[in-house]
Amino acid sequence: MKIEISIPHQTLEVRDAGRVLKSYSVSTAKRGVGEKNGSLQTPRGRHIVRAKIGTGQPLNAVFVRRRPTGEVWSSEMHENYPGRDWILTRILWLSGCEPGKNRLGEVDTMRRYIYIHGCPDTAELGKPGSIGCVRMRNRDIIELFDLVPPYTPVEIKA
Repeated sequence: MKIEISIPHQTLEVRDAGRVLKSYSVSTAKRGVGEKNGSLQTPRGRHIVRAKIGTGQPLNAVFVRRRPTGEVWSSEMHENYPGRDWILTRILWLSGCEPGKNRLGEVDTMRRYIYIHGCPDTAELGKPGSIGCVRMRNRDIIELFDLVPPYTPVEIKA
């Protein structure tokens, strides 16, 4: 099993033996692609799902620094914290597999805290809008989270 993310198409596909099992609309970085620390861009290349975070959390659970806060996102919360980058429901934390490209030094995907995660249902998907991560609908991230095991390969293609 493998995850393929297409930056041009803003899609995430789960593939098995080349066959597409699932396809989702996503949102990658507003600033495009790039691997450098602090770039706020989505890194390219080969990665793995290094950690799965959020098992058993409710739909719209709010995470800060990979920890559930005990809050559940609502439109009222959204109004109270304008401009906040919401990380909701589940997190698939990515780690680069290509030293010098997306692993180690100034280009380390994991140290950049790049995730596949849920976002508010009001967020627009199908076009870039994140600050580096790959955003998904909350019901979609739950489905993906339950489908893929840790260390699943992830290819991010520009």
